[in-house]
Amino acid sequence: MAPVSDSVLLPLLLSLKVAGWATLFAVVVGIAAGWALARGRFAGREVLDAFMTLPMVMPPTVLGYYLLVLIGRRGPIGGWLDAQFGITLIFTWQGAVIAASIVAFPLVYKAARAAFEEVPRQIENAARVAGASEWRVFARVTLPLAWRGIMAGAMLAFARALGEFGATLMVAGSIPGRTQTLAIAVYEAVQAGQDGVANFLVVVTSVVCIVVLVGSGRLLRVRHA
Repeated sequence: MAPVSDSVLLPLLLSLKVAGWATLFAVVVGIAAGWALARGRFAGREVLDAFMTLPMVMPPTVLGYYLLVLIGRRGPIGGWLDAQFGITLIFTWQGAVIAASIVAFPLVYKAARAAFEEVPRQIENAARVAGASEWRVFARVTLPLAWRGIMAGAMLAFARALGEFGATLMVAGSIPGRTQTLAIAVYEAVQAGQDGVANFLVVVTSVVCIVVLVGSGRLLRVRHA
C-alpha cells in the first residue's frame, strides 16, 4: 500500500509546488505585460500581443523544444548559467516551473490586459489631478479595480500549470519524486498498467481543476455584475 501512496502523494505535492511557483511568475510578468499593452500605444503592439499569446496555441512539445534549445547546457541561457553558477535547469523541478510558467502566462496576460482596459481612464486621470504619482495611480486605483479579472486569470493559469504535460516532460523528464508531476504520473501509470493509481490521479486532478474553474467563473460573474 505504501508504494501506491507514494506514487499518488509525491506527484501531487510536486505538481502543487510547480503550479504554485509557475502561477506566481506568470502573475508578476502577466500583470506588467497586460498593463503595458493595455495602456501603451506603440508600433508593433499587436505583433507583441500575438507573441505573448503564442504559448496558448503552440504545441507543448514545440514549446518544450524551444526551451531545451534556450536553457539546455548548450543553449545561450543554460550554458551561461552552467558556466557562471553551475546551475542546471534540465531534468529539475525548477525546469518544470519554467515550462509551466510559459504555458500558463498567456492566461494571466490576456485576463490582466482585458481587466486593465475596462478600468475607466477618467478615474485614473482624477487621481493624477489630485497629485498621485503614476505608481500610486496603478497601486491605488488601477490594480484594485482590475484585481478580480487578474485573479480569475491567475486561477486558470494555476489549473493550466497543474495539468501541463508536453513541455514539462521534455524539459524536466519523468523522475519519480523529483520531476514527475501529476500529468506525467498519469501517463506513466497508464503505460505501466497501474489502472488504480491512474484513476485516482485523474480524479484528484479533475477535482482540483473543477474547483479552480468554478472559483474563476464566480470571480468573473461578480466582476461583471
